Amino acid sequence: QAAPMINPATGKPAVVEDLYPVFCQELAQQEMDNETRYFDIPEEVRDIYKIYRPAPLCRAYNLEKALDTPAKIYYKFEGNNTSGSHKLNSVAQAYYAKKEGLKGVTTETGAGQWGTALSEACSYFGLDLQVYMVKVSYNQKPFRKDIMKTFGAQVFASPSDRTEAGRKILAEDPDNSGSLGCAISEAVEVAVTNEGYRYVLGSVLNQVLLHQSIIGLESKIAMEQLDEYPDIVIGCAGGGSNLGGLIAPFMCDKLRGEKPDTRFVAVEPASCPSLTRGRFAYDFADTGQTCPLAKMYTLGNGFQPSPDHAGGLRYHGMSPIVSKLKHDGYLEAVAVKQTDVFAAAVEFARLETILPAPESAHAIFQAMEEARRCAETGEAKTILFGLTGTGYFDMKAYDAFNRGEMADHEPTDEELAAGFATIPHIEGLQ
Repeated sequence: QAAPMINPATGKPAVVEDLYPVFCQELAQQEMDNETRYFDIPEEVRDIYKIYRPAPLCRAYNLEKALDTPAKIYYKFEGNNTSGSHKLNSVAQAYYAKKEGLKGVTTETGAGQWGTALSEACSYFGLDLQVYMVKVSYNQKPFRKDIMKTFGAQVFASPSDRTEAGRKILAEDPDNSGSLGCAISEAVEVAVTNEGYRYVLGSVLNQVLLHQSIIGLESKIAMEQLDEYPDIVIGCAGGGSNLGGLIAPFMCDKLRGEKPDTRFVAVEPASCPSLTRGRFAYDFADTGQTCPLAKMYTLGNGFQPSPDHAGGLRYHGMSPIVSKLKHDGYLEAVAVKQTDVFAAAVEFARLETILPAPESAHAIFQAMEEARRCAETGEAKTILFGLTGTGYFDMKAYDAFNRGEMADHEPTDEELAAGFATIPHIEGLQ
């Protein structure tokens, strides 16, 4: 169980009513619930799931052969839907907003997968949607916003001049390329200042990891049918949604002592290394410092990530649940340079015929590393990783890699210090 969220106005643990101005009531209740073991999936959500679920569990035979490894490599492929990623699994958020009688919702998006998925869900349930898309991704991935608009969403580059939070950031830095923390601030501000709207988040929160647990539940059932169980479970990590969803049922086995030796590995970009170089502390989820404080691994709510190509992983913090697992030693974390990530992505694409999203390629890289270790030791381990989506909207990134023009960036000690300086120091919390 993760540490409780803190209401910044009172400095005390947040209660569910504190979240009602921001989130749908039922989602707020899911967020704060520490007792319920399972939540039933509403029939209306199941109807959408039926379109593209169950997602396939595949074995990477060609990759295994190329690596000459005794390991078995499985991947759960979440790209078989229009959003091209696992993000559509949290369609439940639109359902609960409609059930509550809301007019619409607001959200942020990094690379655009979540914005695309939510635009589909809102179109399905007849809701308005405003999306604040991190500016660098807005420019890098123009067709993402066209898909969102096709489904009826309004899309704005963040930071924008539409909100006080955006205007403040632009006043300080007119060329600011944006961050998920900044986009969250804008989306929350619009939601709380417009009657009939609420905010929904695409990652980080407990409720989102709950919705994404469909990934792990399906994976476990499929592996049982194959008489398999993973020795290593790997996922890319930005805010923690796909990782948390994939590992959930397997982590339960580990925590209960049934599978104590299973390893879990989070793979994050070296350019935004919250788990590997961040601090485990209470921090704001957004740059504007309006959301409740969560205890998580963080680089500081003011940390400005470099404009790399894995936009979905460009977030200053990490899911409180994932952070707690890492802090308590149940989860490992590694940070990977994007040139290494894209080299793995290209090799995987050529062998397995799926062009992976840059985010997903972080997990591919680590799965290949683990398989190479098995080749050296002769251990026939079973590896499961999350292939969270496709990379067909990321061709500028692939083009940069193929041209040899892709650069790596790791934050300097000075950049980290600037980010850490924005972590609030509230007596008794840190």
